Amino acid sequence: MTGSRRGTGGSGFEPHVAAAVAYAAGLISGLILLVIEKNDRFVRFHAMQSTLTFAGVLVAHLVLTGLPLVGRLLYWPFIVGVTMLWLFLMTQAFMGKVYKLPYVGDLAEQELAR
Repeated sequence: MTGSRRGTGGSGFEPHVAAAVAYAAGLISGLILLVIEKNDRFVRFHAMQSTLTFAGVLVAHLVLTGLPLVGRLLYWPFIVGVTMLWLFLMTQAFMGKVYKLPYVGDLAEQELAR
């Protein structure tokens, strides 16, 4: 996965900053950067991975909140896990690394190849 490492892309940010911003507001920031950034594959990968990851998180959240007992027991561990994942992905992107989540990372690359 290569992308421009110098200058700014369509987002106006340096690529490593734009990639981290893709995770900042989860699904929303991922979608916005997919629309804004047309050229930098590094930023687009992180934006797509963010979009897919946090769409899944949203679905899981809705399922958990719909389950009376189990949902209440698992809600806080789920929130802590998602927060840790969110911080990890933002950090990796900001450091200029392409960290591919299992399954989601491959799916993000496939979607970008279309």
